[in-house]
Amino acid sequence: MPPRTYHHPDAEEIAIPRVLFALSEPLRLNMVRKLAAQGETDSIDLGPDLPRSTLTHHTSLLRESGVVFVRAEGRKCMIKLRDEDLEARFPGLLGTVLTGYESADVDGEEAGA
Repeated sequence: MPPRTYHHPDAEEIAIPRVLFALSEPLRLNMVRKLAAQGETDSIDLGPDLPRSTLTHHTSLLRESGVVFVRAEGRKCMIKLRDEDLEARFPGLLGTVLTGYESADVDGEEAGA
């Protein structure tokens, strides 16, 4: 059986509206946060409690928007951030979004304390 292949937009095709839409959903943003911290990860580890269909939907949206690169490795679906491509297209965007997300977590914890 041939390995699965995935379509990814070329770096110059990555569009900011699609990236921002992909990052606007808390579940996907959390997945991106995990990828930023851990590096390449098996998709199952990004949402171990999620139904497979939900995980596939969100990882596909991240891939189609140009946020992540997906490759098959045997039965695994390995995912990594396209941080270099995103930085080249939109300097500082990913770092700013992730920093803002972490700040919101800290603010939320303080507010609940």
